[in-house]
Amino acid sequence: MTNAVAERLGVRHLVELARRPRPAGGAAETDARAYARRTLEQLGYTVREEEFEYSAFPGRYATPVGGGFFALTIIAASSLALSSGGVGAAGAMLIIGVVAAVTYAQWMMRYGVLDFPFLRMRGINLAAVRGAAEPNVWLVAHLDSKSQPVPSAARVGGIALLVLALLLAVAGAFVTLAGVPSRMLWIGALAAAIVGALPVLASVVGSRSDGAVDNASGAAAVLAAAALVGRGVPCGVLLPSAEELGLAGGRAWARAHAATVALNCDGVDDEGELVIMYNGRIPTDVVSAVRAASSRPARVRRMPLGLLTDSTALADAGWRTVTVSHGSLGTLRRVHTSRDSLDNMRGTSVDDVSVILARAAEALAS
Repeated sequence: MTNAVAERLGVRHLVELARRPRPAGGAAETDARAYARRTLEQLGYTVREEEFEYSAFPGRYATPVGGGFFALTIIAASSLALSSGGVGAAGAMLIIGVVAAVTYAQWMMRYGVLDFPFLRMRGINLAAVRGAAEPNVWLVAHLDSKSQPVPSAARVGGIALLVLALLLAVAGAFVTLAGVPSRMLWIGALAAAIVGALPVLASVVGSRSDGAVDNASGAAAVLAAAALVGRGVPCGVLLPSAEELGLAGGRAWARAHAATVALNCDGVDDEGELVIMYNGRIPTDVVSAVRAASSRPARVRRMPLGLLTDSTALADAGWRTVTVSHGSLGTLRRVHTSRDSLDNMRGTSVDDVSVILARAAEALAS
């Protein structure tokens, strides 16, 4: 199949998938999954649906609850140090609060999303293979979408400010113990914690975004790539649900299947640059395959603090995986808002990314 045909397919898939919001478990997501199933079956793939159970609590509330507790710890410790000079008590408060917040966040996002007993829901992951061979490589993109009162850029900025607040508070404690005036450090920690907490507390889930960039574009690129991958290549397609609710579909898939290689596609905007993001140790072979498949420069970076994708869930389970994206800071300003719609993008990069995904998958599967 020619690249020109891939271009037409990618844009067509994008238009079909980004017509309306696709909250996890809703009718629009079901329709998107049915469209993807028909598309893949027409390409000769054997398609199956895998149901899973999960808790919607981490995806809906873990960030504001955990972020609020984290911020409150820093605010309380800074206020104590400023009012009474009790740096020892403030330091102990910081240590206990931060350890508790980090432990809560790690358990909720890694395990709680599948095991927490409240707000239980059912989801469906769509998987497709072609031929009898077990895939060496999976092309991955989530189907669901969400909205939040603040865009992704604001949430990421808020989390960065909370980390800065913690660093300032720790520095204030050490400087105070050294006998050097540290009032400005504690004031800086207090201010950063208050400002950073606002967008984090506002990170609650809604359904007012069509999710054109996040992630109709990624799913469109994967569906177009599925048409380009050679028929003899052991490559599968995975379209998880509930990525926007704590990576639930990715976590469920990783728990049920042996680790291998995955090329996750999340966010293909018209403007910006090609970005390859990874979690933990860099999977050199996967990054090299994507870069070699691209005719344009690609920036390689660790997953930014505050961003989570299905490759995060897979990497935590030992998969060699990256997230392939195309965009800019302006993209993050639209994601998870009502402006993430076809009114603000044309899909001009979806075709290019689909070719990159297909060629990289072929290289990794050989």
